[in-house]
Amino acid sequence: MAEPRKPGPLVYSIAAHRGFADALVAGIVPRYREEGFGLARLTLLVPSSRAARTLSEAFIRHAGENGQGGLLMPRMIAVGDLDLDEKLGAALDPLGASDIPPACDPVWRWLTLGRLIAEERKAEGMAPLPGRARLNLAREMSRTMDRLLVEEKAPEDLWAEPVLDQMGQLAEHWKRSIRLFARVNARWIDELGARGEVDAATRRNLLFDRASRRWKESPPAHAIIAAGVTSAAPALARLLRVIAELPQGAVVLPDLDLAMDAPAWDELGLAGASTTPGGPVFGAADAVTHPQYHLKLLLNRMGVNRAEVQPWHRRGIAAADPARSRAISALFLPPQASRAWIGLGAKERRLDGVRLMASATIEEEAQAIALLVREALEQPEQRIAVVTADRGLARRVGQHLERWNILADDSAGRPLALTPAGRLFGLLAEITANGPDPSNLVAAFGHPLVRGWDGAVRREWLIGLRAFDRELRGPAPAPGMEPLRDAATKAGVAEWWAEAEALVAALSDWPREIGLAEALARLAASAEAFARLAIWEREDGHALGQMVEELRSTADALGTVVETADLAGILRDAMEAVAVRPGYGGHPRVGIYGLLEARMARADLVICAGLNEGSWPQTPGADALLAPAILRALGVPGAEFRIGLAAHDLAGAMGAPQVVLSRSLRDAEGPTLPSRFLLRVEALLGDDLDTEHRERAIPAILPLLDRARLRAPSYPRPEPMPSPDQRRVPIKVTALDRLLGDPYQFYALAILDLRQLQPLAADPFSDPALRGTLVHAILDKWHKARAAGADTPLGPFAAAYFDRERVHPLFRALWQPRLIAALERFEGWLEAAVAEGRTVLATEISGEMEVDGVKVQGRADRIDRLADGTLAIVDYKTGRVPTKDAVKAGFALQLGLLGLIAEHGRFADKETGKVVQGVASDFEYWSFKKDDGSFGKRETPMKVGQAKKGLLPEEFLPHHRDKLRFAIHEYINGSEPFTARANPDYQGYNEYDQLMRLEEWLVRLTEPEASQ
Repeated sequence: MAEPRKPGPLVYSIAAHRGFADALVAGIVPRYREEGFGLARLTLLVPSSRAARTLSEAFIRHAGENGQGGLLMPRMIAVGDLDLDEKLGAALDPLGASDIPPACDPVWRWLTLGRLIAEERKAEGMAPLPGRARLNLAREMSRTMDRLLVEEKAPEDLWAEPVLDQMGQLAEHWKRSIRLFARVNARWIDELGARGEVDAATRRNLLFDRASRRWKESPPAHAIIAAGVTSAAPALARLLRVIAELPQGAVVLPDLDLAMDAPAWDELGLAGASTTPGGPVFGAADAVTHPQYHLKLLLNRMGVNRAEVQPWHRRGIAAADPARSRAISALFLPPQASRAWIGLGAKERRLDGVRLMASATIEEEAQAIALLVREALEQPEQRIAVVTADRGLARRVGQHLERWNILADDSAGRPLALTPAGRLFGLLAEITANGPDPSNLVAAFGHPLVRGWDGAVRREWLIGLRAFDRELRGPAPAPGMEPLRDAATKAGVAEWWAEAEALVAALSDWPREIGLAEALARLAASAEAFARLAIWEREDGHALGQMVEELRSTADALGTVVETADLAGILRDAMEAVAVRPGYGGHPRVGIYGLLEARMARADLVICAGLNEGSWPQTPGADALLAPAILRALGVPGAEFRIGLAAHDLAGAMGAPQVVLSRSLRDAEGPTLPSRFLLRVEALLGDDLDTEHRERAIPAILPLLDRARLRAPSYPRPEPMPSPDQRRVPIKVTALDRLLGDPYQFYALAILDLRQLQPLAADPFSDPALRGTLVHAILDKWHKARAAGADTPLGPFAAAYFDRERVHPLFRALWQPRLIAALERFEGWLEAAVAEGRTVLATEISGEMEVDGVKVQGRADRIDRLADGTLAIVDYKTGRVPTKDAVKAGFALQLGLLGLIAEHGRFADKETGKVVQGVASDFEYWSFKKDDGSFGKRETPMKVGQAKKGLLPEEFLPHHRDKLRFAIHEYINGSEPFTARANPDYQGYNEYDQLMRLEEWLVRLTEPEASQ
């Protein structure tokens, strides 16, 4: 039975080095255990359900250490968390508070606030917000309301004198936001009253006050202990004061610094205790970022002096050296008190067992942490905890541990949007909102849950998908289903597409606005069509189903309507707020925790990871609706308050026997800044930092991980030597440039038949190939239409073609006006040429000739017959026009080779059977660049008229013939190796640079010894 106690509040503090959960259990069990009942009559008030789980594990460990076969544990009640944004439930309902109104549904409040915001903005004459922005503002407003309700601030407090005094100094946007918040808040309270409900935070305050009155008037017959509860909410502080004064009650706080001297304690600031009646309770100079500040605030609101708090003398299983707590106290001294560091002796600076580790990148940090965990697991019964606020780093650590079959549960969970079920649901919403974009479409079709119920069915499905995916590579097709249907037909998977299109059809042609409930029902039906019931299985499926059902039913009751274009963003934001935690089954001695989940947990080795500014502590987000000065005037802690909580989390974690403080010099976004807390640790350690506290073993091993092999020899410059049979390939007129400039590229393209795989949905307006394809198709069809008797001007014809082919809107907006302007200029040149006796013979016509037994093939954009009977070869250029120097050097030979084909071979139209042959005397580039202020320019690669550069007309074709015969003699019919980058002056393509491993050998060509 519990021993008699002295009068007055009974408040304890468990020092960080003792290990809160294990030390608490070590003291509770012998004091409150009863024969036959165990601890079943004891009630523990704990901050969260995670804390209850941590204490349960501590009770089990204690029973095992003492050889107890079983133990009846106490009743545990979660009353809320240090994080006031955490959803607050009605934890104390069993007290019989039937007259307290029920709490409103949080989803109903969120959607209702969205409607009220829209109505109030309209009444104020403000522009309407899109659905996603409106609902995000409603979410922010909910957080602000909870923040004020927890602090017991009424709506009329917004118009109190201290607040009004600050209003005149605020920017206009703050005034508008406060006015909007006040109006919406007033209407929300009216709606709550009409429903007979209250906010969840209000209900929690009412329950705390009910419990306070009841326990004060009639103390419970059995013990009640509040353990680890540090939230300084006024109603909870009053309840803790009552518990501390109960005959069998006590409050146990984690790591209240009892060794801090009085001046340092006073330097923390007001912390909720005004120095004058009615004066401010928070000062501008308050040290809200200090780890003890929130505990001082709690004690002040409880009416307990720090001198009344007693130390808890029981130790936990994983307790550390007591000197650690003294060093931690010195580490976090407020600014003025930190001057005492000058006189600190070695004992006060001792942080034995604490190591610091810095990694080059976040990926390297994750590998190093995984290696630390793997090393520690070699010691029997040792427990390891990785604590980090960086969820990306936590996932990386878990993935690296899997290489050793170590499954570490991340108790902070993953956002629903990043889970398989959430990812598929989000992709379907993206397709609905933005149309069947190839990247989202292929990602949805290839999702692991799609057709996953049968291995054979999924295998056949993926075969069709891969063919479809390959056909879609390159510029994004026009919007709509027709271009996708054409792509499937070209890929030879029309039957597969029929099944796929039926799935996508349900996501197409939605109205511009739709009821949110209807949209969710449609998406759920589509998700089941894609994946059957697998979408709702496992932890993520359960969480997704619960979120969808809650949101759907509430939206249906409220008639919430959203824009279809906003649907994907709305659902993504909703899923980001849902954490999916794994079930049991992970490694029993390894845990990965967020800061919230790590409170009260203890391990033999604690790795505090991601100690960078913006991660630990995280950048405090200012309240979106109430300015900091307004919050201070209301007596509500500012956003910097959370930095103090993060500091307290680190102080508690540093109490473990072995601690590693880890950071990376760079993360995914660039260089990082070390955490302010880590800088204080380094400053406190001083000269001992590099000699005793640097983690050196793991960083030394890390570079050898996966790299314990002989160094590969230097890669030589590629000089492939294919066999004579392999060399006998046709030469395309566009490929001779490659053969002479970079033979390896010709080898890869023409002999190995390797082509670059384009990305999905490539940028449509920056791809010259797309522009060229469109222009060639328009001009070819226009010429053929004119030959058939049509008399349509080229400009309107091109505009109709763009519309008929459903060219991508972005391309049309940026390029169509420019292209049509140039095409209209082309038409004027053609009409002038016809008047001079020049006629168009053929467009987009293929030709071929044979030279020394090798076929030379090409396609002419246009061939004209001149008045003298000779031919003109025209090449349309939407990109860069080859220079005359490039032609002379043999790096732009297409036009001349087409002329040689016309003279020594023939061009033939397969559709009409028309044959074109003759001597070519004129060669022209018709480009789309500006000339004389207008789009469209005619150029020739020859030296004619006033030109000072280029080949003379009589030299032009012989020059090309010589280059062609040289290439055929040396490479196709010869034995010359296809050397990579044989001619460094060649400015051609570079898509084969990686294949030739250019960067591994190119640097050696410029070294001094290479030229000797």
